Amino acid sequence: MLTPAVITLLVALGAVVLFVTEWLTVDLVAMLIVVALVVGGVITPDEGLAGFSNDATLTVAFMFVLSAALLKTGALQQVAGSMSARFRSHPKRALLLLILVVAFSSAFINNTPVVAVFIPVVIRIAATAKIKPSKLLIPLSFASIFGGLCTLIGTSTNILVSGVATTHGLAGFSMFTITPIGLVLLAIGAVFLTYFGTRLLPDRDGDHSLEEKFALHDYLAEIVILDHPDLAGKRIMDSPLVRELDMDIIEVRREDQSFVLPAGDFQLAVGDTLKVRCDRKKILNLKDWVRLVDNSGSVRVMGTGLERDNSSLIEMVITPDSEFIGKTLREVDFRRSYRAVPLAIRQREETLHEQLYRLPLTPGDVILAEVKSHYIKELQHIEQQQDSPFILLSTDTITDFNRGRFYFVSATILAVIVIATIGLLPISIAALLGVCALVIGRTVTMSEAYESIDWKIVFLLAGALSLGRAMSNSGLDDDIASLLTGTISELGPFALIATLYLTTNLLTEVMSNNATAALLAPVAIAAAEQVGIDPMPLLVTVAVAASACFMTPVGYQTNAMVYSAGRYKFLDFTRIGAPLSLIFWLVTTVGVPLLFGMV
Repeated sequence: MLTPAVITLLVALGAVVLFVTEWLTVDLVAMLIVVALVVGGVITPDEGLAGFSNDATLTVAFMFVLSAALLKTGALQQVAGSMSARFRSHPKRALLLLILVVAFSSAFINNTPVVAVFIPVVIRIAATAKIKPSKLLIPLSFASIFGGLCTLIGTSTNILVSGVATTHGLAGFSMFTITPIGLVLLAIGAVFLTYFGTRLLPDRDGDHSLEEKFALHDYLAEIVILDHPDLAGKRIMDSPLVRELDMDIIEVRREDQSFVLPAGDFQLAVGDTLKVRCDRKKILNLKDWVRLVDNSGSVRVMGTGLERDNSSLIEMVITPDSEFIGKTLREVDFRRSYRAVPLAIRQREETLHEQLYRLPLTPGDVILAEVKSHYIKELQHIEQQQDSPFILLSTDTITDFNRGRFYFVSATILAVIVIATIGLLPISIAALLGVCALVIGRTVTMSEAYESIDWKIVFLLAGALSLGRAMSNSGLDDDIASLLTGTISELGPFALIATLYLTTNLLTEVMSNNATAALLAPVAIAAAEQVGIDPMPLLVTVAVAASACFMTPVGYQTNAMVYSAGRYKFLDFTRIGAPLSLIFWLVTTVGVPLLFGMV
């Protein structure tokens, strides 16, 4: 018969496999954890559902709303947009300023939307300052991680570790418990990126245009419909251009009229000029039906049609928690849902032009699409939602700065921090009070509040807290802690911190940082009890190590966001992330015992 400890271990190992392979979404894995532990009798149904009402889960949900409200003011874009001149005159000083601004913002609002806001702005800064985007985007992601290490609300990982502590009857983190070590790491990380990291980053030439970046010239063409029974008089959906040759008809021009992204029931007529996306070989095979538009009568491959005002090219980066992941463009009904035609997909280091509707999408993929110009604002609205499936790179997403709204939102967030810091109210209630104030003040609507919450993270936290409770109930945390400490505890606090950090950090490089924190936080508490020391320094170590993910583009969501945007290779992260991870490991190993009274 399986013991509770064995059941918990099997569930934890299964969760690790699913997190690493991404066969299922993280929120679904979290729910399966709860179900498996309750069915296995390790935790009660009440304990399984307690994660949804835990202070940590609720705090994260409310902080998403506060973050969205601040982004809505346009303040971050305003600050970032003013940096272009600084980069032209003093690039290193400007980079240091950018790192500090991003870190400060990420210390008090969720870092994922912060990076989402800054990516297109940083690309624009790089273009105007004649700096390669690859020199700025990894520092952007890392800076957001630095900032998240400085406060309780800087990242959901800190809040999760604090929540695990409270479920074990311990005092959780205060607003600034983690700040001393966080500020030290921020200072060291900022100096490293500014004065040493740029030498380790690639200096790849950017492309002059989207057409060149995605090599579109061989895949877009204009054809004219002749008096052919298989083409003229047919609806687009019935045309062999679509059914047999897998062509996307992007635009139909008829005399002085232009029909951008025509519907499937649009009827073609003799003399229509069609702009199509297709394999060039397939276009050439159409000679029996059509003739390519060209003054000389020979084959002509045209550009992208950007000269027309009613359509635009956009780049869309798939976010780490996107609903697109694992699905094809056909399955998400891309053309109808987003009024866009895909022209190419850049997946990691490869640009694909064919079978686009059949390609499963992964985090960091970049979709190049042609969209009706008037619909771009709607796409920008979708992008600003917390659970947006994409980030727009190549369109102007600057939000007008609303000074009055900014002051109100900033005052509200400051009030939440002060109320929680002095202990007047728990952080969850203080954050809820802030959300209510923003809704009453008409800064955000209730609909916008619901949309701003990343429900995948909320469900992940709830499931992770249940796993932490199961490890405590079954005694698995004590068993792992015994293996972890063993003779290490005899070597002193520095060796214990070093071992715990290294274990956590290596695990978080390949799976979710929140899941890693949920696994290791109970172990840290059990290890502290076995050694007879205050668990707080060990919990701080887990929180720092779980978020300090620099060596891979998949370990942390902001790394995945800049991966394709900066045209990086996997080893680019390893080249700069490995020395930075080593520095953070050494600094935390020395700093935590000194700053938290272990020696």
